Amino acid sequence: MSFNITHGNTYKDKPTGRSLPLYYSRHFAPTTNFKTKNKKRIMLLKGFLLSVVLYLIYYFASHTLNNLQFTLFNNEVDWKDVQLKVRQAMLDSWHTYEKHGWGTDVYHPLLETGENMGPKPLGWMIVDSIDTLMIMDCPEEVERARLWIKDVDYKFNYEVNNFETTIRMLGGLLSAYHLSNEDEVYLNKAIELASSLAGAYDSPSGLPYASVNLQTGKGIKNHVDNGASSTAEVATLQLELKYLAKLTGDVQWWDKAQKIMQVLDSNNVVDGLVPIYVNVDTGKYQGKLIRLGSRGDSYYEYLIKQYLQTGESVYYEMYRESVEGVRKHLVGKSKPSGLTFIGELERGVINGGGLSALSNKMDHLVCFYGGTLAVGATKGLVLEEARKQPWWDAEREAHFKLGEELTYTCYKMYHDVDATGLSPEIVVFNNDPEKDTDFYIKRLDRHNLQRPETVELLFYLYRITGDEKYRQWGYEIFNNFMKYTKVVNDKGEVSFTSLNDVTSFNQDGSPKMRDNTESFWFAETLKYLYLLFDDADTIDLREYVFNTEAHPLPVFKPDEGFKTWSRAK
Repeated sequence: MSFNITHGNTYKDKPTGRSLPLYYSRHFAPTTNFKTKNKKRIMLLKGFLLSVVLYLIYYFASHTLNNLQFTLFNNEVDWKDVQLKVRQAMLDSWHTYEKHGWGTDVYHPLLETGENMGPKPLGWMIVDSIDTLMIMDCPEEVERARLWIKDVDYKFNYEVNNFETTIRMLGGLLSAYHLSNEDEVYLNKAIELASSLAGAYDSPSGLPYASVNLQTGKGIKNHVDNGASSTAEVATLQLELKYLAKLTGDVQWWDKAQKIMQVLDSNNVVDGLVPIYVNVDTGKYQGKLIRLGSRGDSYYEYLIKQYLQTGESVYYEMYRESVEGVRKHLVGKSKPSGLTFIGELERGVINGGGLSALSNKMDHLVCFYGGTLAVGATKGLVLEEARKQPWWDAEREAHFKLGEELTYTCYKMYHDVDATGLSPEIVVFNNDPEKDTDFYIKRLDRHNLQRPETVELLFYLYRITGDEKYRQWGYEIFNNFMKYTKVVNDKGEVSFTSLNDVTSFNQDGSPKMRDNTESFWFAETLKYLYLLFDDADTIDLREYVFNTEAHPLPVFKPDEGFKTWSRAK
């Protein structure tokens, strides 16, 4: 089955740096006729005022056309058709990868070549993407991927990052097992891979080393940062390990996951906010930098998701503390529009405060937090239903409101980039009342890796509220991905690539492309877009949790032998 896809940017018409020409006054010969001179001055003034009015009309129209069109024509949008466009984008680019890079871990769409990260392939693209193909109902593509996975070998001499391999490969295999109605091919491979990763946890503290050799099973410290592991890396393995324990009955995976959280919590951090590095020998945090961006992000995400997955209340308690810490120390407002953002504390929480030391830098990665807050407040229920529950209170309402505000901010990180309408990797929010833009972009932060966090939170907010604006914003973003990251070769084969700069174009007007397709483009970004436009509520948020790589895993009740640790008083 194939679907026609309309390219271009139906709902977006942003300025490209060109403006309507202004009327310029001419030099006139001197005259002693006062009335003539005055008349000419009036004509010049009228011409100038007319040019200003025309420019303002153009500026206003070009900046608001998107919202006006959605307001006027929203009822005409066929969201099922939009969903099929997303599916077709997935299939078009997947077929091109199949033809030119099949089995390789890294794909370069401009060169039309693939390569592996080590001596043998890990399935970085195929394993990470197969559940997207399942959700989009692509049986032929799934079967080809399954046959490839059946023969992949994880026992070879190569050092892999334990965190990335767990969330992408192990998570992908476990999700595929569930969504395929328990095809043993996926579970067997998951067990094989997990056994190769097990040595990462053999540290004095029980926290995992950053890397592990797949053949020897030896854990390896980080080669930088004084050997520390990042907090996100050690605390974003639990959903996968716990579900593996549930499927196999092997309590070692459950115990490894629980031990990590117990060690981290023993640090007794201020207001639930944790530094982004941790010493794997001692289990103590290293350094003071606190942020919800890189190296810190998914620690906070997995607190609430562990609670949603298994109902263990200790993780909801830790999550609540962290959210209140974020609200107290990390939330800022931009000028002039008052956009809500999550900043960074470079020196940690100082004397119980911290706002005075708040950095206004925010990674695109932080946009995950809006969706986390929404699902954390509602437990995946529709908002109006959640508000009727006996456990709903003012605190949950405040958490949800912060999630809504962050969603708008993250949308603006796309919408307000005039050149492409795509977000950069990092922005710095403005706190200078004399400036008229809410954020600026540093030169080295202008790239876009087609990250999923914003469309992820749009999916959560739409699913929970039913507000069509989240679909509208997502459609705008999707159209811009189609317009500026799409690659079509001379045979008409389609791929998508990351960008080096979202703020400008090459001299010929083409986007500044990076020539790399990240696996999370398939695994996350297109998946969340597809689900955003889905009317069938595929992947019920009350029955599933998404791991941090968008692999849906079912909620379950822990077996009797699986124990939860207790927090120290």
